[in-house]
Order: sequence, then structure tokens, then C-alpha cells
Amino acid sequence: MTGMKGPAIFLAQFLGDAAPFDTLDHLAEWASGLGYVGVQIPCDPRLIDLKAAAESKDYCDDLRGRLARFGVEPTELSTHIQGQLVAVHPAYDALFDGFAPAELHGKPAARQAWAVEQVKLAARASANLGLSAHATFCGALAWPYVYPWPQRPAGLVEEAFAELARRWTPILDVFEDAGVDCAFEVHAGEDVHDGASWERFLDAVDHHPRARLLFDPSHFVLQQLDYLDFIDRYHERIACFHVKDAEFNPTGRSGVYGGYESWVNRAGRFRSTGDGQVDFGGVFSKLAQYGYRGWAVIEWECALKRAEDGAREGAPFIRDHIIRLTERPFDDFAASGVDQAAIRSLLGLDKGAA
Repeated sequence: MTGMKGPAIFLAQFLGDAAPFDTLDHLAEWASGLGYVGVQIPCDPRLIDLKAAAESKDYCDDLRGRLARFGVEPTELSTHIQGQLVAVHPAYDALFDGFAPAELHGKPAARQAWAVEQVKLAARASANLGLSAHATFCGALAWPYVYPWPQRPAGLVEEAFAELARRWTPILDVFEDAGVDCAFEVHAGEDVHDGASWERFLDAVDHHPRARLLFDPSHFVLQQLDYLDFIDRYHERIACFHVKDAEFNPTGRSGVYGGYESWVNRAGRFRSTGDGQVDFGGVFSKLAQYGYRGWAVIEWECALKRAEDGAREGAPFIRDHIIRLTERPFDDFAASGVDQAAIRSLLGLDKGAA
């Protein structure tokens, strides 16, 4: 039976100025050589002309053809950077300006308008590429108030999510028109950062059919959330999957909040896949149980290991964890072959009234 697809790799962490990380063709050839069959493409102008992809099926067919020469295909486009800019609290304006073109720095309203248009273009580009899902962030308005001290005034969180919905609903409508799911990564720093906040967002967008989830268990380890229970609760909305590892080793000195330490010294830190504490056997089993048919995509981030080593290890890791769905029950060998008449007899249904 058809199941999860992979292995694939997210290109964002590898993009650079030197070969083989400088162009989409070079990255595709590199990824193929490591055993990947799919690439998740960030909407970076060095890799894709987003406007051309949104407007031209020929452009997208050519892009697919270029990737196919190396035996890989696009899995999803990503607008994590642009999605973040759809909703930015003023406290983060200066830091997030770096996510936008230079001419938009210091112009938060213009920056937001640019980000919204970028995500809409990505929806149309995804459709032209024949993709079923798209990866993004939702941004954040309430994040500075994530800890309830000082006491949050009544209505603050509700208004933050209402505004988030006002910004995202028109974008989700474009995804609906394109026939593409918009998958929000559950991630610290976003207003959607756990199951409770996801439910708030989903309610605010009136359970929009294109509002979906990107599941990445590493962020659950750092927050000490039950990522397997999350799959049980929200599996119907999971449209993308990042295979990323993490570990959490609290001490009397540092815990979930990190104490402003560097990534190397935090209690919770991202690790190369297989080096952390995520129960990937459980994760892949849960996703198989619920019929996830999307891609398994390595997102490499690690405080210790070299990126190239993590990428090399990632393809066989995914390949070894993907579960090929069985086509028949394991106990078919013991089937009784009893027909309907015999079944009724076994239940005492054809022996007259009691």
C-alpha cells in the first residue's frame, strides 16, 4: 500500500555561496548523491523565482525537469521566513527586518504586505509544481506575553489570535483556490507553538480546510510536550513532517527557558537526526497508523555535528524508519474461512427464538 514518501531533505540550512550549495541544480545533485529522492525548497530567490513559478506552468515544469535529471523531485515549497513576517510584534521589528528585502527595512506595514504576497505566490507556485502541501510559519503577536507575568489583561490573547486570523484567512483562501494545504510548523517563537495554541488558531480561522500542520518532534522535546499524543490528537491535520532530533537535559542551573545560554550550553538543544532523544520508531509508527502519505524530510540542525555529516546520515535514517504498510492482516494464516451462515450459527441467531 502507498504510504509515507522519502527520504527528502530541507535545503534551507545548506544554501550558501560555494558549490555544491550555491544553486538548486548543484544542491539537487548533492542531495541525490547522498540518497535523497526529494528536496524541500525554501522560497529564496537563489533557488526559485517565486513570481515566475506562480505565473508560469512552463517554468515549473522546467524546474521539475531539472531536478528529475538528478533523480529527485520537489516535496514542498517553504515560506518560513515570509510567513514569520505576516505577523510581527513591534518588539521584534528590528530583528526581523533582516528577513525582508533591504528596501523594506524600517517599514513594518510594507514588510507585512510583501510577506503576505510572497506566501500567496507560493500557494500558486505549489499548485503549478503539482505539490499538495506547503510549509510555513504563522508569525507571532502574543509571543512576548507567553509567560503570564505581569498578569495578562483579559482579552489580550483572544485579540492576538483574532488578528492573526484576519491576516491568515485571506491567504488560506488562496491556498484553497490553489488546492494546496498550508502547513504551519509548531515552533517556539510562533503564536502556534503547541496543541493548545493550535486549537486557538484553528478556531480563529473557523477550521479552515487548508489550515494544516507541519509536525517536527524536536520542538516538542525542547518544550517537554508529548509528541506522540500530539499525533493522536491532530493527525488529521498533519500535512508535512520534519525529521529532526533534539535532547533535553535539565540541571539545577538551566531548564526549558535556557538561561540565555548558547545552543551548545542549553539544557534543550537540537541534535543531528539519531543523536537525540526523539523516539522516531514511535513517531513513524504513529504516522503510519494514521495513514500519513506525505514526505519525511530531514531538517538538519545540530549544536555539535557538522552539517555535511548530518545530511549524509539522514537519508538512510529515514529509509530505515519508513514503514511499508502491510497489504493483509498479519494473522491471515489463521483465517477460519467461515461463511455468513456459519457466523449466524456461531452467534446462535438461526436456532429459533430463545
